[in-house]
Amino acid sequence: MNTPERKDHIDALAAGVLVGFNAVLGLNQALVKLVNVAFSPVFQSGLRSACAFFVVYAWARLAGKHLSIRDGSLKYGLFVGFLFALEFALLFIAVEYTSVARASLLFYSMPFITALAAHFLFPEERLTPLRFTGLAIAISGITLVLFDEQSQPAPDAWIGDLLALAAAFAWSGIALFTRGTRLIRSSPEQVMLYHLSVSAVLLVPLALIIGEPIREPTAALLGVFAFQVVAVASIGFLLWAWVLRIYPVSNMASFSLLAPVFGVFFGWLIFSDPLSWRFAVALAAVGAGLILINRR
Repeated sequence: MNTPERKDHIDALAAGVLVGFNAVLGLNQALVKLVNVAFSPVFQSGLRSACAFFVVYAWARLAGKHLSIRDGSLKYGLFVGFLFALEFALLFIAVEYTSVARASLLFYSMPFITALAAHFLFPEERLTPLRFTGLAIAISGITLVLFDEQSQPAPDAWIGDLLALAAAFAWSGIALFTRGTRLIRSSPEQVMLYHLSVSAVLLVPLALIIGEPIREPTAALLGVFAFQVVAVASIGFLLWAWVLRIYPVSNMASFSLLAPVFGVFFGWLIFSDPLSWRFAVALAAVGAGLILINRR
């Protein structure tokens, strides 16, 4: 399959897709915490991947998408699948300890990690002094969150904070590895099937080994879980993978910082997450960093 024509900036179509996707992701952090009542975090993550695999595979077949493990992408696909499993296992466990608001803000430090790494890895995505300034402002906001005790829901919230931050590094690794390897020429559906299949194979058995995978499922929680499978793990990530193949990875990733705004809102709305003036300043700093780092 030929590599699609890449663009040097985010246009209106990509912006609309990314804003909508990140709005769903912001809500998703709260939904994950809800469904943790029904399933253990690792089992929820693995089961979601397993269910989404069949949705994505069915779509790919119906749409006539190219799927083949003989195109030289298998070894790369297995590695990004491992990173995908690591990312979501860490994130799902993180919201067990910390608030949705804090987990969202720390998890979506991914764009800044990605932009900084892309500066060194891809010559066409060098950071300008203005974008470096945005990166510094955003990092200061992330640091402020880590040391803000007033917005911590419990004394051990720091565990969830660090797990959410580690998940951000795993997510950044996926974006950078996909951008720089043979996977960039694979269809988004094939890349997603690598993600979903590997994570399902790794996480479901792991959840069975480490503890009780099923907690207290209800019809309502199963409905929430189904929404995650279809709207986030299937449709949402297919759109994200499509944008990743065409648009600059650092600029594209910057839109992910819209998700914490929604994450903070839904965390406050659903769980009454504690907030503070320091947290508000941190969110504003991240937003300012987003604006500066996404300047052409």
